[in-house]
Amino acid sequence: MTLSIAAIFIGWRYGRAKYGQQFARFINRFSLAGILLGVAALIIVDSVMNGFEQQLKQRILGVVPQLTVATAGRAIDDWQQLSAEIPVLVDEYARVPHLATSGVIQAGGRLRPVQIQGVFSEQESAQQPLELIEANMTTGSLQRLQPGSYGIIIGQGLATELEVWPGDSLRLIAAGAGLYTPVGLLPSQRQFTVQGIVNMQSEADQHLVLMHGVDAARLLRLKDQQVQALRFYFNDPFTALDAAQQLQPQAEIAGWSLTTWRDRYGELFDAVALEKRMVNLMLALIIAVAAFNIVSALMMVIQDKRRDIALLQTMGMRPTQLYLLFVIQGMSNGMVGAILGTILGLIGSLFLNDILILFGVQQELMGPQGLPVLIQPAQVATIVVAALMLTFIATLYPARKATQTLPAEALRYE
Repeated sequence: MTLSIAAIFIGWRYGRAKYGQQFARFINRFSLAGILLGVAALIIVDSVMNGFEQQLKQRILGVVPQLTVATAGRAIDDWQQLSAEIPVLVDEYARVPHLATSGVIQAGGRLRPVQIQGVFSEQESAQQPLELIEANMTTGSLQRLQPGSYGIIIGQGLATELEVWPGDSLRLIAAGAGLYTPVGLLPSQRQFTVQGIVNMQSEADQHLVLMHGVDAARLLRLKDQQVQALRFYFNDPFTALDAAQQLQPQAEIAGWSLTTWRDRYGELFDAVALEKRMVNLMLALIIAVAAFNIVSALMMVIQDKRRDIALLQTMGMRPTQLYLLFVIQGMSNGMVGAILGTILGLIGSLFLNDILILFGVQQELMGPQGLPVLIQPAQVATIVVAALMLTFIATLYPARKATQTLPAEALRYE
């Protein structure tokens, strides 16, 4: 027991020693700096990418339907009855009637494709699923969408392209409905008045059109109280996929059609996830290179300390204790590098926008609120553990070589 404690103490002293081979000390410091910078960079980059991912969730998946349930091929006459047949889904916090269609919006001589959504603000506001949209309104309010007013709220990008403002009139042409006439099928269309503009700071601003559900039903030529689907909101939009799987067996029996956000935006979020994995891999390789520099540094130390190793063996230190000694020495760099890297990474993440401004990065490039940053403690812990594991693996071979030192041969000329 005493020798084991001594092995730990000696190993730590060797790791922090300021004497010995100069080149070995340089490699030690270099590997420590590499681990420090690698851990810090991983924490900062992951925090920024987490922030972007969360922003995408809020600004895109907060607007588009996360999960809808429709009766195949026909409108829903009583959405409340349909809602009663569906159990509470995982992470669900609201369900509302839903109307949506693609279409074309016309302002003067300009035409733009749009996605039209009907909202029942008096019902949805009570459950707060439209809170995000209301918070990002630049002008107007969702409360201005009243039944029969034929008012609309459009995205900032769309308003800029069409050069329209609240109070202007636009013509909406719905692709999902039409009227048969002697000259053929005419698409359903109507004049609407802009009641507000929303800026979600995402690509949804280029095609989003919101109107009251009653007006949307009339545009789609549906009967009173008819809707197209039941729309579900979730605390985490990603759980909509689990909810769809939960509901799938019942949907197959009842003949319901399920649609999730992934049908339209799946490729975008897959690309974000792939980019995040590739960046993490490249930064992890930096940590790996720094960790495996410890191999060469330890081998030099072992060669330099052959006499000390032999003396410890003659004093009764067992191979396992000697093994522990050099593992501790190698791990000391990894531990110090990981701790300092974590501190630097957390500070860098928390003050990233201030640091970028200090280095002259223009505020316009970072957006009005700066780069989004989201620190996930579990992710930080994973990075630190991974860095320590790589360091531990790097110490195994040199430590094993140290145990193979023969005392008689090492002390032959002493």
